[in-house]
Amino acid sequence: MINRRHIRVKVMQSVYAMQQSLNQDLIREEKFLKHSVLKMFDLYVLNLQLLVEVQKLAAKRMALSKKKILATKEDLKPNTKFIDNKLINLIAESISIESYIEINNLNNWELDSEYVKIILDELQKSDLYKKYLDTVEDSYKVDQAFVIDFFKEIIAPNEKLADYYEDKMISWVDDIPFVNTWIVRSLSKQKASNNFIIGVLYKDADDEAFVSKLFRKTVLKQQNYEQDIADKTPNWEADRIADIDMILIKMAITEFIEFPSIPTRVTINEYIEIAKDYSTVKSSYFINGVLDKISKELTKDKRIVKIGRGLL
Repeated sequence: MINRRHIRVKVMQSVYAMQQSLNQDLIREEKFLKHSVLKMFDLYVLNLQLLVEVQKLAAKRMALSKKKILATKEDLKPNTKFIDNKLINLIAESISIESYIEINNLNNWELDSEYVKIILDELQKSDLYKKYLDTVEDSYKVDQAFVIDFFKEIIAPNEKLADYYEDKMISWVDDIPFVNTWIVRSLSKQKASNNFIIGVLYKDADDEAFVSKLFRKTVLKQQNYEQDIADKTPNWEADRIADIDMILIKMAITEFIEFPSIPTRVTINEYIEIAKDYSTVKSSYFINGVLDKISKELTKDKRIVKIGRGLL
């Protein structure tokens, strides 16, 4: 499930792309923004499906080993702990995932099966895998812990896989860390007695509406905010402020004015954190100072009106 911070990041990227390309087609860019958010679900499902495909390949290799002319004892009576992994089997049996894959035609691992092989080879060479096979305890808890570590230690950091995802969709570069966290959370919460269900992308209708409204209002009203910013940055020419910093400040002002249910301090803190990841070293301090001054001025002029107690 996407959170509001990542929604803000996606909006920031779209506003930046629109400015850099000098494109004025708001409707087209909004459609691409929504498409980019929706494609995150593809990335989420592809990673879950990869766990299943790796298990299938391991089973196929095991079956082939049994047919060797000079098959060893280990070939004939292999350790099937990974093949029998209870959590991966729940994912493999998920109607929710199967339906999503079919509807969205996610046949990546069929077309690009070499990545399944890359991950399995790395897994089977790892100490994590050997330790798991040697574990005597046969329980869902052990299987679940292994799958989480498998994803965190083998799949998530794999550079070849990351390059593959980037080639498939450029916006996935910034989505990968968020989606990885989302997957680990999903794996951790999954109960042995429940079917694996992929859930929903947005928490609720408000979060879905937040995407479009924040993007549209920022783009349409950003020129109105330039004087507010200039008044609070007298020692800075507009072209000396980093493009990303300017966009983040304008997005924050949009939230101040257009989103009465979001506390002002929450907005400021969110954009400070985004600046730490996407702008310069000193940007978070600069943005904090500017937004603090602007929020006080807008509150004084009654341009900020928040609903609810403690929202300022």
